[in-house]
Amino acid sequence: MNGMIETIREIGPAFAAFWIITIGAAVIWPQRYFNSMLLMMTLMFSMIFVSGFFGEGAGYFLLICFLLVMLGLFLAPILLMLNGVQMIRKEGFSLSHVLSFGLGLFIDIGEIAAVIYVLGLSDYISIGRANVWVFMIFITVFYFSFLVLSFVIYSILIQIMPHRMSFDYIIIHGSGLKNGEILTRLLQSRVDKAIEIYRKCRVKPVIIPSGGKGRDEKISEARAMRDYLVSEGIPEEHIVMEENSVDTKENLKFSKAIIDGRGGSKRTALVSSNYHIYRCLRLAREMKFKYVGIGAEVAPYFWPSALIREFIAVFLTPRFLFWALLGWLLCISPLLYAVFSR
Repeated sequence: MNGMIETIREIGPAFAAFWIITIGAAVIWPQRYFNSMLLMMTLMFSMIFVSGFFGEGAGYFLLICFLLVMLGLFLAPILLMLNGVQMIRKEGFSLSHVLSFGLGLFIDIGEIAAVIYVLGLSDYISIGRANVWVFMIFITVFYFSFLVLSFVIYSILIQIMPHRMSFDYIIIHGSGLKNGEILTRLLQSRVDKAIEIYRKCRVKPVIIPSGGKGRDEKISEARAMRDYLVSEGIPEEHIVMEENSVDTKENLKFSKAIIDGRGGSKRTALVSSNYHIYRCLRLAREMKFKYVGIGAEVAPYFWPSALIREFIAVFLTPRFLFWALLGWLLCISPLLYAVFSR
């Protein structure tokens, strides 16, 4: 009992502060990517706090937590590589379809570096100055795995997060069509989510299927979505097509122009695949939209590769890239200092 009281006195306030900040951020900014990163850091701190209640067994508790995390880390790249093989079998060979395999291989290299250092194997493996670079790989893989994992958590939360179903408009972000005129499984899941939202709204909103006609498509994505909506019982007068956009930014820009032209209240739901919502919301904020992002489910075999592609697209945006690289430099700064201070 004395040990428990001592633990609460020492780090209890910090533990409470972490959760207050995390919950407060989720309430004030419910759909921000930062919340998933904050949640991960809070959970890690919580493990340390809880270990204090085990007294002399605290070390064993943390060891079990560490082993579980390591098990997850070692399973993740294997699953990613298997997913890459499955994507190639189902969708054919292409650079985008081998992304999950490549990421799995990259993480494997970092985990080998982690084993070398965590288990002290570097004392028995003579690789000279390469030790520094192995450690650098370990830190880099750990850091970017943290970013990817937080993006995964964000994509899951954005799909399951409850919302008050009271919208004036529902924008459906388009994607490619199968055989130039049929909804793909990915796009159909977005439209089905929009239909689900529409039916839950007491006052029925206007649905805006958004997407132009690609070079290899017979009709516009908006037209294909509109036909599906009508076949599912959505009244035609509740559908306004946006057929000119070619990317996410134009989806929002042209759909917003339609909404602004109609006047009245503009509470809007942005519907897309769960992994795509972050970019939709970021662009919507730039346009000063009154929005709520709602993620649609993605086929399990397709999700890893699609999420990785989306993460890379988000990562390469100037603002995200700046903060991500700044965080990476902070992580490796002690190592750089040790190298250059010799």
